[in-house]
Amino acid sequence: MNTPLFETATPSAQNDTQRPLADRLRPQTLDEVIGQDHLIGDGAPLRQMIESGALSSLIFWGPPGCGKTTLARILADHTDFKFEQLSAIFSGVGDLKTLFESARIRKQNGQGTLLFVDEIHRFNKSQQDAFLPVVEDGTITLIGATTENPSFELNAAILSRTQVFVLKRLDDTALEGLLVRAESEKGTPLPLTQDARQALKAMADGDGRYCLSLADQVFTHASSETPWDQAQLFKAVQKRAPLYDKGDDSHYNLISALHKSMRGSDVEATLYWFSRMLDGGEDPRYIARRMTRMAVEDVGLADPQALQMCLSAWDAYERLGSPEGELALTQAMIYLATAPKSNAAYKATKLAMRKAKETGSLMPPKHILNAPTTLMKDEGYGAGYQYDPDTQDGFSGQDYFPEDMERTDFYQPVERGFEREIKKRLAYWEKLRESKTS
Repeated sequence: MNTPLFETATPSAQNDTQRPLADRLRPQTLDEVIGQDHLIGDGAPLRQMIESGALSSLIFWGPPGCGKTTLARILADHTDFKFEQLSAIFSGVGDLKTLFESARIRKQNGQGTLLFVDEIHRFNKSQQDAFLPVVEDGTITLIGATTENPSFELNAAILSRTQVFVLKRLDDTALEGLLVRAESEKGTPLPLTQDARQALKAMADGDGRYCLSLADQVFTHASSETPWDQAQLFKAVQKRAPLYDKGDDSHYNLISALHKSMRGSDVEATLYWFSRMLDGGEDPRYIARRMTRMAVEDVGLADPQALQMCLSAWDAYERLGSPEGELALTQAMIYLATAPKSNAAYKATKLAMRKAKETGSLMPPKHILNAPTTLMKDEGYGAGYQYDPDTQDGFSGQDYFPEDMERTDFYQPVERGFEREIKKRLAYWEKLRESKTS
């Protein structure tokens, strides 16, 4: 006998329809968790920890809707610990003290406490420090959840006492698995065309909870006789804002991706990350400032026009505003991505700065110093200086370094773009210098 693809919901499930779909489908065991096989698959670290019975304090770092809270609850079920949960957004030091005191009493009675703290990065330094003694003496086993990089947002002392596990955003396969579970729980297919189904997963943006919330809306409002297409789906449900906060990791991740794509001369990837930042609500002026930095740091004198192009685009944006002014930034970004690259000027500056610090306050050679007074002339200021434009080659070849310092080459132009011409000039002048000093 063939098993039906979609089973009819039981009476108990029918009585439970008021609960959101994401809550009804929350995994109860490790095997039901989707998308985190690197942590809970066979031989994976979190599964080994559970199987060994040696649960230690943990930090779960991952994007929204990837299963951080669910994993914490499952871990609690594998112990005889009392499970406590609080949110750093709504809790303060007073709440922590009360919870820690209860945990101490349980410890005296032979029971441990598993404390799950959501958004733990929201606690300030002193609040985070409050966890240290109770984690160290075993009063609580801490599981913290954060969407922010723990390296930046959590105290070093906390990190030294916990293991950090990184959870991944749910990919298309994982989201599809959630939709199949939702269809099984509902006893009916999701009333969407195949294109609309793909669009729903794209809208979820790796967030399993949001994916099931969208599916819940579709089950409620769409008809199985006439499945929704993409247009109907977009009209009926609210599109999620991109995961982008100008103060968090995603901001720095995207600007890093943009900068490195431009540096790698991949114009298509550059345009993608540029658009992702704009779509996420980034201030175009910030992008304009970063583009100007790219022009001087990565393109440099291989294409001197790059800097002017960025400044002109920035000025055009200030005059036009959004969205028209963003086209000027787009053009400048394309120019940067397709320009020859050189960081020779950047490297030369760093070398020269290092040498300047090493050599201290060496005086310039006297022949390049002005002599506005008789005393200075008597001291030899300006003596022997040659005015280069008056020389036969327009180049005197004199030494302009301090007398107690050897000539040093800082700038090494590349064989690309305009710097190829600069390199030829420098080589020509070096030959003249050698001929004049030999």
